[in-house]
Amino acid sequence: MTKIYIFSALLISYFAYSLAVYTRGTDETASGPLPGKTEVTLGKRLYQEKNCSSCHQLYGLGGYLGPELTTAFSDPNRGELYLRAFLQNGGPRMPKFDFTEKEINSIISYLEYIDHSAISYRKK
Repeated sequence: MTKIYIFSALLISYFAYSLAVYTRGTDETASGPLPGKTEVTLGKRLYQEKNCSSCHQLYGLGGYLGPELTTAFSDPNRGELYLRAFLQNGGPRMPKFDFTEKEINSIISYLEYIDHSAISYRKK
């Protein structure tokens, strides 16, 4: 009988926790203003189409050839100008993709969005 009570308590706790997590949303945890959705969506699409994750990581997932990009936007040693320069010109190990100015802005907006959502990922 004790097992039934424990199982029931755990099951009710699981459903209560799930309800709280899935109805609360994640907008409260993002810090700062997020860029426009269409620009971020275009940046994400370009990131996927150009297979950037084969060399770069987001949230620890991806390749190891290029630098990790989760917090590259807010990194004091990198930041927006650093990202823009590499997207325009390529680098020693990064190919030059000949992105348009709109595409570069979109990719940077996507990386800024990723950076804002990386609250628990930042090194303290």
